[in-house]
Amino acid sequence: MGWGVSDAEEFERCLAAGGVVVFPADTVYGLACDPEDRLAVERLYLLKRRPLGKPSAVMFFDLEQAFAALPEVGGRTKAAMRALLPGAVTLLLANPAGRFALACGDDRATLGLRVPGLAALERLAGVRRPVLQSSANRAGGPDPRRIADVPELLKAAADLVIDAGELPGTPSTVVDLRRYEDAGRWAVLRPGALPAAELERALAGAGDRGGH
Repeated sequence: MGWGVSDAEEFERCLAAGGVVVFPADTVYGLACDPEDRLAVERLYLLKRRPLGKPSAVMFFDLEQAFAALPEVGGRTKAAMRALLPGAVTLLLANPAGRFALACGDDRATLGLRVPGLAALERLAGVRRPVLQSSANRAGGPDPRRIADVPELLKAAADLVIDAGELPGTPSTVVDLRRYEDAGRWAVLRPGALPAAELERALAGAGDRGGH
């Protein structure tokens, strides 16, 4: 990293050039690339040994940017997003416009969305572009909470590695909101960093009518 260049600037420059980055999220270390760059996405998947048909999440570093990129999201779902994000959750949203198709794998009708809690991610708080992100491990491997836990071949192959010390280490809670807009339905597909009780309280406050 050059003198006077922030982590956020270096991160964005690397992604714009088609690079793959090992970076700290608010949960575990992840891999990131430009979600619209097919070659970068294919390279990230190859490094992870992850089949291209498997979905990944798109991460925004600001919730309002996510709303701007997804104008078709309805008011009820937006209320739930505001209640849960930023935070250690991955939201599955209906994706009728087929946005960020490379991140959706075989199911372009569903988009995984992350907006990390930036209190734990201050060094990347200035990032203005979305990224395709997945945990910095081989497919099925343990989630890395330290840079030392990231497989050496992944670190060697990445174009940029950002070390922020030890992270919480628990992956995000995956919440299915695809039926939330019309039916008020939601479901936890993977327990994780956000406890179930906090999730239920947040969605109740957003106007949830009956949970899952």
